[in-house]
Amino acid sequence: LEDGLPENNVRTLYQTPTSPSPKQNAHSDRVTLKKEIGLLSACTIIIGNIIGSGIFISPKGVLEHSGSVGLALVVWVLGGCVAVLGSLCYAELGVTIPKSGGDYSYVTEIFGGLTGFLLLWSAVLIMYPTTLAVIALTFSSYVLQPVFPNCAPPYMATRLLSATCLLLLTWVNCSSVRMATRIQDVFTVGKLLALGLIIVVGLVQIFNGNFEALTPHVAFSQNRTPSVGQIALAFLQASFAFSGWNFLNYVTEEVVEPRRNLPRAIYISIPLVTFVYTLTNIAYFSSMLPEELLSSNAVAVVSNDIILKVSGRPRWSKYG
Repeated sequence: LEDGLPENNVRTLYQTPTSPSPKQNAHSDRVTLKKEIGLLSACTIIIGNIIGSGIFISPKGVLEHSGSVGLALVVWVLGGCVAVLGSLCYAELGVTIPKSGGDYSYVTEIFGGLTGFLLLWSAVLIMYPTTLAVIALTFSSYVLQPVFPNCAPPYMATRLLSATCLLLLTWVNCSSVRMATRIQDVFTVGKLLALGLIIVVGLVQIFNGNFEALTPHVAFSQNRTPSVGQIALAFLQASFAFSGWNFLNYVTEEVVEPRRNLPRAIYISIPLVTFVYTLTNIAYFSSMLPEELLSSNAVAVVSNDIILKVSGRPRWSKYG
C-alpha cells in the first residue's frame, strides 16, 4: 500500500500512457483524417471541381465583353494564370495551417470563431445557393435548347426544370451517399466526354480549312475598343469557369505529403484545365461565327448543331 491506495491502483496511476490511436493527434484528442489522397487523386479532385457549367456558358460573356476572338482567347489564358497564382497562395495556407475546411479553417484560425462563423453562414446562405442556381439554369438551358431550336426556352420551363433538378439532387444527397457518388461520377464523365467531343470536331473543322477567324488579322479585328471595365467583366466571366481551384484545401488533412503534393497538383491541374478551355474556345470559333455564339445561351449545342449542318462546308467565308 502507498498512501492508503491499493497496490493495483498505484500501478494504474504510474503506468506509462499508451501510444495514441492512428486516428488521433499525438498532442490532443482531436480526431484526424487518414492521409489517402496522393498526387493523382489530388489532380483529379482539382480538375473535376473546376470543369463544370462555366466552360459551357462563360464563352459568350467573355467574347461579348472583350470584343474580339483574339482578345477572348487571351482572357482565357490569363484567367488560368490568375487561377494558378490564387492556388499557390492557397497552397501556402494549406501547408501553414494543415487543416481541412478551406476558407473556414483559415479565417477561423487567423481572425477567430465569430469571423469564421459569419463566413460559413454567408457561404451556405448566399454564395453556394447562387452558384447552384447558375449551374441548374445552365443545365436547363442545354436540356431545353434542342426542344426549342428556333427560340429561347420559355422562362417558366427553364426555372421549373432547374428547381426540380435541385430538389432531386438535394434529396439524393440526403438519402444515399453511394447514389450521390455514382451520379457525380456519371456527370463528371459526361462533361469530360462533351468537352472532348467539342474539341475533336473543332480540330476537324480546322484541318478542313475553317480557321480564318483564328488568323491574327481577323482574330484581333474589333468593331469597338473595349473599356477597362469591359475587360474586367470578361475576366470575371472567365473566373467563373475556373472556380473550384481551391477545393483541394478542403481536404488538406487527407493529402499525402501536402507540402510537396499541394503545389505539384496545382502546377499540373490548372495549366491542363487552361489548355482544355482554350482548345474548347478555339473549337467554338472554328465552327461558328461570333454573332452565332453571342446569340445563344447554349453555346455547345449551337456549335455542334452547326457542325452537323455544314458537313465540312467552310463557315468563315464571311472573311474570305
